[in-house]
Formats: sequence, structure tokens, C-alpha cells
Amino acid sequence: MSIDSLTGLAAAQGIPSLRPTISGSRQVVTAGHYLATQAAHNILEVGGNAIDAGVCATLVMAVVQSEMVNVAGVAPMAIYLAERDEVLTISGLGWWPKAVTPDLFMRHHDGRIPEGILRTVVPAAPDACITALAQFGTMSFADVAQSAIGFARDGYVMYPFQASLLETFQDTLAQWPSSAAIYLPGGRPPKAGELFVQADLAASLQYMADREHRAAGAGRVAGLDAARDAFYRGDIARTIVDFHERNGGLLTMQDLADFHVDVEPPVSKRFGAATIYSCGSWCQGPSLLQILAVLEGIDLAAMGHNSTAYVHCIAEAIKLCFADRHRYFGDPRFQDVPIARLLDPGYCAERRALISPTQAWREMPPPGELGATQARHPASLPGQPPAVPALDTSYVAVIDRHGNVFSCTPSDVSTDTPVIPGTGLCPSSRGSQSWADPSHPSSVAPGKRPRLTPAAFLFRTDDGDVGAFGTPGGDVQLQALVQVWLNIELFGMSPQQAVEAPRFASYSFPDSFEPHAYHPGRLNVEGRIESEQTDELARLGHDVVGWPDFAWRAGAVCYARKRSDGMLEAAADPRRPAYALGR
Repeated sequence: MSIDSLTGLAAAQGIPSLRPTISGSRQVVTAGHYLATQAAHNILEVGGNAIDAGVCATLVMAVVQSEMVNVAGVAPMAIYLAERDEVLTISGLGWWPKAVTPDLFMRHHDGRIPEGILRTVVPAAPDACITALAQFGTMSFADVAQSAIGFARDGYVMYPFQASLLETFQDTLAQWPSSAAIYLPGGRPPKAGELFVQADLAASLQYMADREHRAAGAGRVAGLDAARDAFYRGDIARTIVDFHERNGGLLTMQDLADFHVDVEPPVSKRFGAATIYSCGSWCQGPSLLQILAVLEGIDLAAMGHNSTAYVHCIAEAIKLCFADRHRYFGDPRFQDVPIARLLDPGYCAERRALISPTQAWREMPPPGELGATQARHPASLPGQPPAVPALDTSYVAVIDRHGNVFSCTPSDVSTDTPVIPGTGLCPSSRGSQSWADPSHPSSVAPGKRPRLTPAAFLFRTDDGDVGAFGTPGGDVQLQALVQVWLNIELFGMSPQQAVEAPRFASYSFPDSFEPHAYHPGRLNVEGRIESEQTDELARLGHDVVGWPDFAWRAGAVCYARKRSDGMLEAAADPRRPAYALGR
């Protein structure tokens, strides 16, 4: 039976969604893979808090989704601490090695940042996970890494989605013998239903746990520091750097030893009776707040859910805000990012006034004039889209019995950079989200962070609700989250209904991934949006391209909240193998 038939059957029989919204009175977990959800829930069951469970899920996803999440990747986090009534973020993003020069890729690589180890930035996820545990968790690294180690050492059953992706990227993986040895065992990608083992990755995680154990007599935090040093100063670091030295890479032992993530306040914006919290402008997260602020002055509910006018209006707001993202966003340690001005109601009203109800912007609109140096317009430096678009990212949200909330979007792929032999790790290739052009606000520079697409979000309401939501999807992430948020807040959908509803996404801006392909006017629309509407959208000037129903490129939103009455809810998107669990 097709998914269309299932959807129709659900409607005919009164089933509100293909899956139920998960409810609980004690705890909930929702994550991008069912094994990560189960492992995190087990941590909660034995007394761990939301941070312990969230780090556990983050590590498991780096094993069971290692084509798009890496132990040595990125892991931006947002955390709500109930006892302190405080929201904090952890940057979870590394920076360019000190040896890089701002013009390196312009001089030697035709203005492109090539696949391979030259796009490596310092891995941040291990430090982010250990920092979260040390400052806000209760358990050891070994405790929360136990499931990840087991799935890597003993294997797990290959599932259809991952098997399909590895088959799609097998030619890329085959160019690096160390990657092919893991992802193409016997010369081919694993098939669904086969056992998939990553022994070297298990050994790397076990090495960190063993070093922690040796230092545990000095206390939990000392043990965590030892686990961190095992990665950034010990044998793992040495193996990574040796490979870079032999193969023309830039990463050094000093780059690794000097790295630390930042624990910092969030960027926040109030919408009606809710406040949404984002990581800073080193990622694209604040653009979600701007999109909602631009839309706030429009009666979207009166247009009707996913009507032509509704889809058009949201798509146009996204274009306007992504034009500002392209012009202004970058590492705030290097770039003056005018976040307060971008979120100012007056400025957002100016941007809103540029939305025509009868005509779509055929290109990315011009950015707002805020007195900063303008990034080069994408039309003057077009990028050809890759044969296979980039992969990225997963997500986890956890709410524990104390009311703490953990939100994390771990990422980094194994399909554009080689595995370091003997480690099972692909150190963060997130340099793919920088620009080779030194005039761009997210240009390459030593110690500078790329403009990251993964972003973690939290929210609170005046009534006392608190929760988290996030998704994979690259430039589609914020677009999917805007739609899910509006589905719940404007149209009263349950969380599960909201994540299952049909989606659309604009591509009318330079892609955040190298080669930063640009598709003027492109609007992808899932098949469950009626063809009459897509025809109307085309007449408005959108270059409409169809997606299948429940397209995995449309994101995989996970959502969790604790309601003011103390009850918990969680939802997981069926577009990918995401699942929610609670009790």
C-alpha cells in the first residue's frame, strides 16, 4: 500500500497522524534514529538527566548515522536548566587551522574549497559533549558512550535509508581506501538487513573511556578531562595529525590542543506568548527568529494552511531573510553581525513590505541596508550544483523528570572527506560551509568558524511550557522548522500532525555548502500539495519543482515539550528513521 493510500486511510478512519504524538508524565526523548532514542531513554531510566541522555543520543547517532553525523564533527547545543531557570548554548563548532590563509583557495583551487582534508576544521563535537557532561550532566563519558561503543563494536542492522545513501555515495567513498574499507566492505555498500560493524570507531570511543577510567579516582570532572585529552592531545589527535601531515592537510597538534567550545547565552526573540532561543550567528539559527519576525505582521491563519497565498508568503519571507543571512552572517569573533538590528520590529516591517502578494522574487532579493560591507551577489560567482547534493545532520531533544531540556543538532558527513585510518573518524569537514572569497562575511581565515547550518532551538511560553525542536536538512532546516512552528501555533495541530504535514522549501539563494550552488526562484513542493496550487505558484513566478510525498530532503523535524500542566509530548518525523519515546 502506498503512503498516499495510508494517508487517505488515516483520514477516512479518523486517525489524526501516521504516528501518535508520544506522551509522558516523567520524560521524553525524540531523535533522528530509533536506536539513539532508545539509548537515551535508557540513560534516563537509570537516573541520568537530560544532558546525560542527550549526549548519549548524540554519540549513538554518530555511529548509526555515521554517513551524516560524526563523532569528530560538530554538535551545537541549547540547554534549559530547570533549577536555574536558565537557557545556555554550547557552540559545538570548530575553527579553521592556524595554517590556513584567507586567500588559499582563491590562489590554488580556483575559488573552491575542494573535497577532502583541506576543508577540515577542528573537530568540536567531542569537546561539546564533554563540556555539557562536565558542567550540566551527572554521569561519566563511559556511561553515556556505552551504547555507541556497543553499536560500533558489535554492529547494528543496516536499515533501508542508510543503505540507500551509502549506495548513492559509493563512488565518492571509493576514492579513499580508508573510507571504502568501512563503508564498502567486500567492495560494495552494505545492504539493508545486514550487520554493519565499525570496529575502529568503537576503539576510538573506548580509548577515551579507558583514559577517563584511569583518572576517575580524582573525580568525575577529572575523568571527563582525561577523556577529552585522549581525543585532543592523545593518540587520537596524533593519528589525525599524522595523516594530515602525510597528505597535505593543515591540522596540527596545537590546533587540537588549543580548542575549546564556548558556553554562551542564546539569541532570543519573543513571538506572541512564546520566546524562541537560538545559538549565535556563527550558525544560521538567528535567521529562524528573523523569518518568524517578518511573518508576524501577516495574518497567515486567514490565508489557510498551505494555501497558495500562504506558501508564497512564507517562501518570500525566507528569501528576504536568507538574503540578509548571506550578506551579514559569519563568526561574530571576526564579523560584526547586526543581530539586534536584523530582529528589530521596525526593520522586519521594512522587509515584510517587500513581499508582493502577486509576484515572487525571481532571484534572491537584495539584502537590507544596515551599513555593513556587502557580500558579493551570488549571480556574479555562480556555483554549479554537485551531482549529488550534500548530506548533513541529525537531531535530538530530551526532557527529563526535573524539567531540564536538551537540544542538539550533531552533524558532519563521511562522504566528502576521508576516514582517518585506524580511527573510524572523519574530522569535521565543515569548512565546506565557508566561502573561498575573502570578501564574504563567512570567508576562510585562521581561527575562524564557518557559517554552520545545524542549529539547536529551545522555546518557552508565558503559560509555562518549555520545549525543544530541530531538524536536519541544510538550508531546509529553518524552513521546515518555521512551518512546523506555525502548524502548531496558528493551526492548533498536535506535534505529530505538525511534523507530518506537507512542506515546501526555497532554494533561491546560494547554498550553504560548497560549491554554493544558486537556483534563482526555485521552490520545491511536496507531492501532497495539490497540483492546482503548484500551478498557481508558478504563475506567481516561482520555479516550482516537485518533491515526492514525505521527501527526506524536506527535513526530519523532532519536537518535544513539557506543558504547563506537567505533561510531556514528543513527535518524530517519518521522513527519516526518527522516533520518539517517553513515559
